[in-house]
Amino acid sequence: MSTDDAAVPLDMLLTEGARGPWRRLLPGGPAVRLAASLATRPATLARRGAGLVTELGKIGLGTSTVAAPERDPRYADPAWTSNPVLRRLAQAHTAAGETALDLVDDAGLDPADCEQVRHAVATAAELLAPATNPLLNPLAWRAAARTGGRSVVDGLRRAAQDLGASPRVPAVADLTPGEDVAATPGAVVYRTEMVELVQYLPQDREVRDVPVLVVPPFANRYYLADLAPDRSLVEHLVRADQQVFALSWRNPAAEHAEWGLDAYAQALLDAMDACERICRVDRTVLLGVSTGGLLATALLAHLAAREERERVAGLVLVGTVLDRAHARTGPTAGHPVDDRAARASVAASARRGYVDGRRLAELLAWLSPDELVWPGWAHGYLQGEEPAPDPLRYWNADATRVPAALHRDLVALALDNALAGPGRLMLLGTPLDLSRVRTDVYAVAGVGDRFTAWQAAYRTSQLVGGKTRFVLATGSNAAVLASPPGSTRAAYRVGGAVSAGHPVDAERWRAAGHVEPGSWWPDLVEWLAEHTGELRDAPPELGGRGLHAVHPAPGTYVVER
Repeated sequence: MSTDDAAVPLDMLLTEGARGPWRRLLPGGPAVRLAASLATRPATLARRGAGLVTELGKIGLGTSTVAAPERDPRYADPAWTSNPVLRRLAQAHTAAGETALDLVDDAGLDPADCEQVRHAVATAAELLAPATNPLLNPLAWRAAARTGGRSVVDGLRRAAQDLGASPRVPAVADLTPGEDVAATPGAVVYRTEMVELVQYLPQDREVRDVPVLVVPPFANRYYLADLAPDRSLVEHLVRADQQVFALSWRNPAAEHAEWGLDAYAQALLDAMDACERICRVDRTVLLGVSTGGLLATALLAHLAAREERERVAGLVLVGTVLDRAHARTGPTAGHPVDDRAARASVAASARRGYVDGRRLAELLAWLSPDELVWPGWAHGYLQGEEPAPDPLRYWNADATRVPAALHRDLVALALDNALAGPGRLMLLGTPLDLSRVRTDVYAVAGVGDRFTAWQAAYRTSQLVGGKTRFVLATGSNAAVLASPPGSTRAAYRVGGAVSAGHPVDAERWRAAGHVEPGSWWPDLVEWLAEHTGELRDAPPELGGRGLHAVHPAPGTYVVER
C-alpha cells in the first residue's frame, strides 16, 4: 500500500474520535476479558509458551525460518537479513508478536473484543519492534555517522515535539494553501458565518451552462478536490469548460456547538442559490466527497419531497456510503458502534462543544501505522530528516473540528442507518425517501480503501431511484480523488448504468464490468458534459448579480485553526 492509498476521510471515525484514540489502543474492558479467558486455559498458555521458547532456540542456533513481513518498510534495509545479530532480533520480535496474536485468537472473545485487542497488541508490538529503536536501526547508525551525531539530536527534538502534544504522530511538511495546495485561481464570492463559496476562474472562452458545486466532508478541508497543481480535480474540470464552485466549511469552535445537520443542509441550499444566481440558471450539479456526499444526497431527497428534484441536474459521489450496514472494513470492521459507545461519544463532544480534528488525525494514524506513522518515524526520528512535502498527507492531517450537534446527528444517523429506509431521517422538516430521487448519479469508490468497503458505496445504486454510473477505481477513497490522467498505476472498472435491482449484488456488477487503464477523471468529464448543458461565453468576471469577489481563493476559512 502506497502512502497515497493510506489517506482516508477522517470523518468516518467520528464516534471513536470524540472519545480519544487511546481508548482503542488501551482497551480496558476487552483486555480484562482476555486475561480472564486465558486464565481458564492454562494448557493453551503452556503450549504457546513452549512453542515460543522452541522457536527462540531455533533463532539462536540460526535454523529458524521466521522472518519479518516482506513488505514491512521498517525492515527494508539489507542489514536486517545480512547482519546475524539484527536478523535474530527481528526474528525474535516477529515470533513473539505472532505468539501474542495467537493467544488473542485462542481466548475465544467475541468478534468486537477480539478485533480491538488484536489491534492494541499489534500496535504495542510495533512500538517495541527493534526497527523503531534508534540504538538498533542501521538507518539511525548511518545517519549519525554521516551527520556527526546531529541526526540524533534532531530526531530526539522532533520526537519530543510531535509526541508531546496531539496529534501524537510524525509531523508532515508544512504547505501553504493557495500555493502548494488549493492553488487553482478563483475567489470567494459568498460568505456566511458557516461557509465560504469559492468560484473558480474559467480557463477557456466558453463554459457549460450548469455549475458544478463541490461539497466537502464535514471534518476535512475542501481542497482534497483541489489538492495541488496537476493533481487537482477542480483544475481538470475547469480546463474542461465546467463552471466550478466549492464550499469551504468554517472550522467550528465551541460557540458553534449547535450547528447540526439541518444547519449544514441549509448552508448548502443557500450556496446553491448563490451558484444559480451567479450563473443565471435554476439547476446545479452537486459533487459530494465522503460525508459531503451524504449531505448532498440528503438535501436532494429533501428537494424531491418538495417536488423540486429537477433543481439538481446531477449528483457525483466520491467515497460516499449511504447504507451504513456492513460499511466498515479493515481495522474498524470488527468494532461496530454500539449504543453505549455512542452515548459516551456524544456526551464527550457535548461537554467540549465539538469533536477535535486532531484526535481524529491521531486515531487514524494509529489505526494505519504502516502508512501514517512508521515512514515519518524512520525519516524524522531515526535519521533526523525534515519531512518531505506530500499534499495528500498534509490534507489528511489538516482535519477540522465537528460541532457537537452535527456529531450527535451523524452518530444517530449511523446507529439507525437512517438514510437506508424511507422516513427514518428528517431534514429541514421533511422526511427523506431516497427512492424518490430520480436524478442521475455518478458514484466512484476506491477498491483499496482500508476503512470503507466499496460494496457499501455500490449500495447507493440500489437506494436511489435514478440511474447510477458506478466507478471502482484503484486506491483509497481519498487517493482516487487525487488521481490525475497520466498516473501509471491508475485504473478503474465501469459497467453500464445501474439502478435498483439491476444488479443488486455488487460482485455481479464487478464481474459484468470491464477495466479501463488510467484515471477516471476523463470519464467523469464526459458524464458531466451530458448533465451541465450547452456551452456559452465565459463570464467576464467572477461573481455577479450582486455577489462579488470578496477574497482570493482559497479564502479565509481554509486557514483557520
